[in-house]
Amino acid sequence: MGSLFINLLVTGLVIATISISYFYIYLPAITNHGETITVPDLHGMSVEELDDYLLQHDLRWAVDDSSYSEEYPPLAVLQQYPKANSRVKEKRVIYVSVNRVAPPTVPIPDLVDRSRINAEVVLKSNELRRGKIILISSPFLNLVKEMRYNGTEIEAGTRVPKGAVIDLVVGDGYGPRDFVVGSLIGDSYERALFKLKGWNLFLGNVEIPIDVDTTGIEIFVYKQRPLPGDSVRVGDPVNLWVANKGYQEKEEPEDIEIEEDENDH
Repeated sequence: MGSLFINLLVTGLVIATISISYFYIYLPAITNHGETITVPDLHGMSVEELDDYLLQHDLRWAVDDSSYSEEYPPLAVLQQYPKANSRVKEKRVIYVSVNRVAPPTVPIPDLVDRSRINAEVVLKSNELRRGKIILISSPFLNLVKEMRYNGTEIEAGTRVPKGAVIDLVVGDGYGPRDFVVGSLIGDSYERALFKLKGWNLFLGNVEIPIDVDTTGIEIFVYKQRPLPGDSVRVGDPVNLWVANKGYQEKEEPEDIEIEEDENDH
């Protein structure tokens, strides 16, 4: 009886020893149990570099996703999992998100007849960028009249790369640069100023005859330069001659040249 107990005890100890050796010595030896390495930072690296680089670190990689960023070259690593400086086992697969070769495209929104400020907001919401502001002659200040991409007019709905730069052609608020000036003769001084502002012209010199007293009376325009019907440009000055209502400018006497008769000598 005693020898049987001893045999069972010895057998149990042998089994326990074998089990402990298997789980704590053999398995860790073939699986590198408990051994980890630090994940390197792959951001910005080209996928062409990953094979050799990760092989040196006893790691593998696979593409998990793709997106687009103009800050990185095509096929560069944008994100990775596990993250850099994580501890992983050897041969672990590192999943990466890479930059697309070409950016995705978006349709051009319709910006014509929108205000410049509104157009800029719409461009940004569509992941596009505002480029140059090009002024053209138009009475509608900062109203978008045309959209351009790479110097060429572009229609709404045309697809362009995300992040593309769109130039806006907007009105300068002045209208045609060259036009025929209207008549101010007979208008009150205040009305003449109102007309000049509407024509985008400026007041030049104001002349009052020396023989006219305008104190306390309303004055009217009796002459202007440029004359009515003359061609002017936006921003040109207009000189006015003003006096009391109904004033008639005196005609300058003509110089008279008297020829001497030869018989007088």
